[in-house]
Amino acid sequence: MTGRDLVIRARRMVSADGEEAVAVVVHGDEIVGVEPFDAEVPGAEEVRLADDEVLLPGLVDSHVHVNDPGRAEWEGFPSATRAAVAGGVTTLVDMPLNSIPPTVDVPALEVKRAAAADRVYLDVGFWGGAVPGNLACLRPLHDAGVFGFKCFLLHSGVDEFGHLDTDQVEAAMRELATFDGLLIVHAEDHEAIAGAPACSGTDYRGFLDSRPGEAENRAVRTVVELARRTGCRVHILHVSSAGVVPIIAEARAGGVRVTAETCPHYLALVAEEIPDGATEYKCCPPIRERANRDRLWEALREGVIDLVVSDHSPSTPDLKHLDTGDFGTAWGGISSLQLGLSVVWTEARARGFGLADVVRWMAQAPSELAGLRRKGRIAPGYDADLCVFAPEEEFVVAARSLYHRNAITPYDGRRLKGVVRRTWLRGAPVDLDAAPRGRLLVRGDD
Repeated sequence: MTGRDLVIRARRMVSADGEEAVAVVVHGDEIVGVEPFDAEVPGAEEVRLADDEVLLPGLVDSHVHVNDPGRAEWEGFPSATRAAVAGGVTTLVDMPLNSIPPTVDVPALEVKRAAAADRVYLDVGFWGGAVPGNLACLRPLHDAGVFGFKCFLLHSGVDEFGHLDTDQVEAAMRELATFDGLLIVHAEDHEAIAGAPACSGTDYRGFLDSRPGEAENRAVRTVVELARRTGCRVHILHVSSAGVVPIIAEARAGGVRVTAETCPHYLALVAEEIPDGATEYKCCPPIRERANRDRLWEALREGVIDLVVSDHSPSTPDLKHLDTGDFGTAWGGISSLQLGLSVVWTEARARGFGLADVVRWMAQAPSELAGLRRKGRIAPGYDADLCVFAPEEEFVVAARSLYHRNAITPYDGRRLKGVVRRTWLRGAPVDLDAAPRGRLLVRGDD
């Protein structure tokens, strides 16, 4: 370990287990002690949080589309990681699309790592992809350090990242099961979507009808049955349909190793309030009705949905077709990387949840999903990744003030509660005006 000793004193330190007054002792990049608030720490630099500030572990966002290289005009490593840090995130795991090349073999992974090297303001890991024709690439990617493998059950939105049919998903699961790899799945059924009404025009209801909840329900049934058959670990991405909750609960009770996530936009936004032509709200699967949103919150309360991550999937303004407002042709993706903590806290506190719940969903559980052994907790032996959060301070979102590369977000003009004031990455405060000092993470070596 390098660097001088540090003690951070917080009247409120929040973990997934609750909150307490502590002195967090840091040596170099590592937490070496969590002591009583008034504990003496001779020789250490001292930081004392204000009375309105809470100390949280740095968040872990395991679902981010950085798009770099190849589509860095949509987002890039410098802008994405600045935005993440400003939102209290200190670790992210980058999706294998929509970069070019997609991360579907080891040479592509090396291209991705080269694009990220010395350009990230936080620590970054990478998912691999499972696509038609790359079955033999999965084990080498695993050995090269990806944290798991993403697949789609329908068109991914970009032609270079193909989707798997049922037989191909089973083959991928059987291969991953030989080394206990993790398959993370965009679970919408291809045939159900193909059979739904086509979407065009500015009516959000038309778009919602084109991505019915039954497409998710059917896909999740398929995934859990294949996981039961193969013994593969699986994770259901971005749950938007509450209809999948009992399917996941039943599968888990039956011994299937399945976890699930949802996203801030499914917990905060509702179809009934989306204006015609407001394509900044378009994402796949879609934002659904208010009653569905309320059931997702109950699934979090019950522990059936394990984590909350951004699914930050930006694009350039022209691809959102803001001029025509056509939901049928606009890019489907929500930009929210910098705002996730505030969005989720605003909604969670209104429903009687505490910050300990938010920390469990947004720091501890994503870290555990990816197998990041030094992230997501404030405890000895963990990286000193910390977030100072003012939970009662309010602000109004201004899209153009965000670090996202493109100023598009459905939260523009929305009043949120909770402001990130400072972050530490591995024991040192993050300065977004200085040179980036994030690390590239490798599975098992974090």
